[in-house]
Amino acid sequence: MRNGPIGQYLIEKGLINEEQLLQILDRQKESKGKMFGDVIVEMGMISDEQFAQVLAERLNVPYIDLKNFEFDIEVVRKIPESIAKKYNLIAISQMGKRLTVATNDPANFYIFEDVRAATGCNVIPVLATKNAISQAIGKIYSEGVMSNVVDDVNKEVEESTDIDSIDLSGDRIDNAPIVKLATQIVESAFRKEATDIHIEPFKTKTVVRVRINGDLFELMEPLTYKIHNALITRFKIVSGMNIAEKRIPQDGRFSQDVDGVHLDLRVSNLPTVHGEKVVIRILATGDVSVRKITDLGMNVYNYKKFESMLKVPQGVLLVTGPTGSGKTTTLYAALGELAKPNVNVITVEDPVEKAIEGINQCQVNVKAGMTFGAALRSILRQDPDIVMIGEMRDQETAEIAIRAAITGHLVLSTLHTNDAASTITRLVDMGVPAYMVATSLIGVVAQRLTKVVCPHCKRPRMSTPEENELMGIDHSITIYDAVGCPDCNNTGYRGRTAIHEILLSTPDMGSLIASGAKADQIEKLAKQEGTKLLRDNVSELVQQGKTTMSELVRVTYAV
Repeated sequence: MRNGPIGQYLIEKGLINEEQLLQILDRQKESKGKMFGDVIVEMGMISDEQFAQVLAERLNVPYIDLKNFEFDIEVVRKIPESIAKKYNLIAISQMGKRLTVATNDPANFYIFEDVRAATGCNVIPVLATKNAISQAIGKIYSEGVMSNVVDDVNKEVEESTDIDSIDLSGDRIDNAPIVKLATQIVESAFRKEATDIHIEPFKTKTVVRVRINGDLFELMEPLTYKIHNALITRFKIVSGMNIAEKRIPQDGRFSQDVDGVHLDLRVSNLPTVHGEKVVIRILATGDVSVRKITDLGMNVYNYKKFESMLKVPQGVLLVTGPTGSGKTTTLYAALGELAKPNVNVITVEDPVEKAIEGINQCQVNVKAGMTFGAALRSILRQDPDIVMIGEMRDQETAEIAIRAAITGHLVLSTLHTNDAASTITRLVDMGVPAYMVATSLIGVVAQRLTKVVCPHCKRPRMSTPEENELMGIDHSITIYDAVGCPDCNNTGYRGRTAIHEILLSTPDMGSLIASGAKADQIEKLAKQEGTKLLRDNVSELVQQGKTTMSELVRVTYAV
């Protein structure tokens, strides 16, 4: 079957079945020209890495993982940037006149003829994923671009008598230094895996910082204050704000393609003493598939509990935690599991963060009167089976959601609380009668994001008696401290994982809630019934060498 179609080869490998292959081929016909690999990854049947590895095996071409590959800049630049971007390929090594090139389409010999003409080298293809190649191209060819762009901006400032008079709204100004700088800031932030960009005005300078793994770092050297207004104006124009209004806060959004990924960028503008501050939230949109519940970082024990909650046909399931703790990601994963062709799923969100196929998604618009409460009332007349509410912000929303659950709907929502037990008392404090909470609640998932220690530079040591007590163990073990190396931007951490605390509403728990119990009583019963607290979860990660004691204290410390 190695010479047969890739779809049949995937079936032979047990990665898909005949029915799934037909669905993929139908979708490919509808998409008019999309490659089979792009369609199967988009549909979430297999990951892009899995597909690339299987394709490499079938074509008898070596597969290469570019994530941690050390590139030789001189070799990469053998291929002009325009050709690398046009064909999505990158040079990885050279021996004499033989150039090894990573591509996601190793059977397309016309591409290699163009590369040979441009480089004077014979091409040896190896296979890598499309996204990995796009990211590598963006990262390597852009090195040094930021400093060049800043130099151009500074030069324009010196030559211009009035920097604020530069027209930043037309299409012809895409090559204007300020526009290039705005574009480059977003690109650099995304490549560093940042979630937010802060552009902050001070008396003599403008500072650009990015949030990576929950902490803020300077993205570049401080800019001269003279360009601040022009840079802010550019972001206000692209995000649809009123550039003449500088006295009140404004919100907007725009999109930008970076390394083959379509980014949705939410912009918040705030007047401060020294000028307007802009914060940009970076969101990868529907191009990035919604995570499955198996990818949420839950341990086996919590995963089984969460899975059992999703099987309950009606009631309220709440995901709680502070802002930026991954609540929406968990809800989307749950919706992805629940959204079947035979159920009607409707969401009301502020704003809609990811488009999910097969789900009706509504966006809150307070100015137009489309509040959470108004949207919910209308949604309940739309014959829904499952309703997802972005956030329970007030008594009205909470009451409608609880009543919807009691009348036979499955309701998913989020709340900003510190742990699972205090979520229940928060609902009662919001004005929802305790008996209604007890009747409708399926369970609560409280979660946080904890940083994962960098595997390349972490330093082992033995735990102290005080740390043993925090972890709930009675003997010293090997734990790790964060150090910092080039691999992790000298932060000591690479990426984040979620920790969870899952409280199920059992009959005993329901009786306790209905009696008006306090959070500590609810937590005590939850522990008796097997709930592992957030600290238990992060303690496990410390013991496994995945995170540090400082993270345990940061994430779960309470007075």
